[in-house]
Amino acid sequence: MSSDDYSKKHQEFVAPEPTPEEQAELDAMYAKMDELHMKPLWRQIGGLMPNEPEPRAIAHKWDWSELIKLARRSGDLVPVGRGGERRAIGLANPGLGGPTYIAPTLWAAIQYLGPGENAPEHRHSQNAFRFVIEGEGVWTVVNGDAVPMRRGDFLLTPGWNFHGHHNIATEPMAWLDGLDIPFAHQMDTGFFEYGTEKLTDESTPEHSRSERLWAHPGLRPVSFPGASSSSPIGRYAWEHTDAALKDQLALEDAGFPGVVSPGHAAIRFTNPTTGGDVMSTIRAEFHRLRPAAATTPVQEVGNRVFQVFEGTATIRIGEESFELKHGDVVNVPSWKLWTIEAGSDGVDLFCFSDHPIFEKLDLARTFTPEGI
Repeated sequence: MSSDDYSKKHQEFVAPEPTPEEQAELDAMYAKMDELHMKPLWRQIGGLMPNEPEPRAIAHKWDWSELIKLARRSGDLVPVGRGGERRAIGLANPGLGGPTYIAPTLWAAIQYLGPGENAPEHRHSQNAFRFVIEGEGVWTVVNGDAVPMRRGDFLLTPGWNFHGHHNIATEPMAWLDGLDIPFAHQMDTGFFEYGTEKLTDESTPEHSRSERLWAHPGLRPVSFPGASSSSPIGRYAWEHTDAALKDQLALEDAGFPGVVSPGHAAIRFTNPTTGGDVMSTIRAEFHRLRPAAATTPVQEVGNRVFQVFEGTATIRIGEESFELKHGDVVNVPSWKLWTIEAGSDGVDLFCFSDHPIFEKLDLARTFTPEGI
């Protein structure tokens, strides 16, 4: 059926304009509905059930140069301790009307810890991770397991795990925090509990206990036979991420398959007990593009957030374009067409998303336009 045929067919069902008497009765009925906290579907179906997603979140870029400047200033002025708990600066999407949400389901922040500082232990039902854009010297303690944090590392704090941080270095350190706070808030599932004032482990091991048990490719301890909803690995070390990306591109050079698209290598961080995502509500990936390489344009149900680790790139989201450099953070709202093109020096990007939520609910949808 052509669009003209559809329009004609649709017009057959448009109700005639009410008479003045009918309008008065309608007005009285709608007033009574308002009084009883009721809303008729026929007056709001377009807003409740649009033909395709109409996200309130907008695409936005946060410059790392400004983020780190404010993080350092907060280090001078704001102590870490009970009450505020963390020196973290949330990124508030301009389209969402005020909440500190980078997307309707995702929260992102820059956390900053000065030399010699401890962030006290607490736990919450929200899932969390940390990605280290630069620096070292901080250990996060998750359920009594001290986990090193170094440049390029991806670290997990699944929901309801006690965790705190301590910086033994002479320099401050900043990193990206990601959580599913907005999703938990909307679903009324959030719980929070204070932990100890003194960290349960202030050691500085080269590798955490969880890494020693689980972070061996293709191997798992027989003593833990079951599956868990979140990955038991506390740290996905940069050395392994970097090696995997290098090997994908080397295979491409040798004529073997392995990359996502020409010049585009990517990995997904996974839960070794299931092979699925690291946490039930958050997916994490790392992308590497050769100079001038581009990702395949795509529309997806769900929200993505990128942070540039190294290099430069241009990301196109709908009708907008953003120039990206080291540390910059940008979000891709649901169902917005997006693609990334690397600059002359190539680009490395960390990415996290809420896609596991929609896949589990059978609401996921992906579209790749033809001829682009």
